[in-house]
Amino acid sequence: MNRAQMRTSAFAAAAVLAASVLAACGSGAGSTGGDTGGGGDPQNAKVAFLMPDLASTRYELQDKPLFEAKMKQLCPTCEVIYQNADSDASKQQQQANSALAQGVKAIVIDPVDSAAAATIVKSAQSQQVPIIAYDRPIPATPADYYISFDNEKIGQLIAQSLVDHLKEEKAEGGILQVNGSPTDAAAGLIKKGIHSAVDPSGFKLLAEYDTPDWQPEKAQTWVSGQITQFKDQIVGVVAANDGTGGGAIAAFKAAGVKVPPVTGNDAEIAAAQRIINGDQYNTISKPIKIVAEASANVAWEFMQGKKPAGKTTLYDTPSELFVPTVVTKENVKEVLFDSGIMKASEVCTGEYAKGCDELGIK
Repeated sequence: MNRAQMRTSAFAAAAVLAASVLAACGSGAGSTGGDTGGGGDPQNAKVAFLMPDLASTRYELQDKPLFEAKMKQLCPTCEVIYQNADSDASKQQQQANSALAQGVKAIVIDPVDSAAAATIVKSAQSQQVPIIAYDRPIPATPADYYISFDNEKIGQLIAQSLVDHLKEEKAEGGILQVNGSPTDAAAGLIKKGIHSAVDPSGFKLLAEYDTPDWQPEKAQTWVSGQITQFKDQIVGVVAANDGTGGGAIAAFKAAGVKVPPVTGNDAEIAAAQRIINGDQYNTISKPIKIVAEASANVAWEFMQGKKPAGKTTLYDTPSELFVPTVVTKENVKEVLFDSGIMKASEVCTGEYAKGCDELGIK
């Protein structure tokens, strides 16, 4: 081979090597995470589903299985990485970091602490992994999408329902307000909605309390103290969810006094049982299936490289907010049982069987 032929051969080899390097870079070789554009084949991809606590039974019993079922339908070969932070914001940060290290293509997160979750958003977005805020917003740093029932509307609906009932009963006295966790932005929206109905109602707001971590026991302890202070002045309690509502009801029963109308939210089985027995006045039906499946759909779009458009915007985040339904004794059969959300066999047990019979729940 002469010198000219050797130079030509060397240039050709270099060109092949350069092309190989460029191809490897273009294929995303060595990438440790997904990207907002969902680069690559989304089949066999991973998606994280990070829930906030165990105080509400819904996350383990409803949100998790419903999200997993919808993702399996959309992508049979995809893997859902599920974690529950058990009310620990630091633990949730670790779970998010672990999910990113495992190369998830999207994260769906219901934050323990809405402010602290901003760090998770920044970490994910720096690795081009989209974040879908679920049920609770992340105000400080916009997520890529937010899916929830309208939390401010929830607060307004449960409070207005109680106020209307008290006026019909010609009640005279004041109201206690049991809010959710002070670190939960959704609780802040519910609180705002409650005030929009209670403040102009004509009923005095005797006292209100932000319940740490939504713990029913803490709500019960606080309400017990208010019973001692205000006694029979209390004609109603607006509680922000079924857990805190259950805690309030337990406080009145422990004090040996009549339980006034108490609100709730989430339509947990225990709340349905209390409504059927007349212990709880209302709750909110927000079928978890709706938000769980909607979040799976949005996550799958991101994973395919699409950018789903929101129906509205909240906290500078494209959002989809669903409208819930107030449930009282008058419509519990229709809303929760006739619709198939609940089964009589799960609810109408023991002491609740008689109440179910009286309401025609079978």
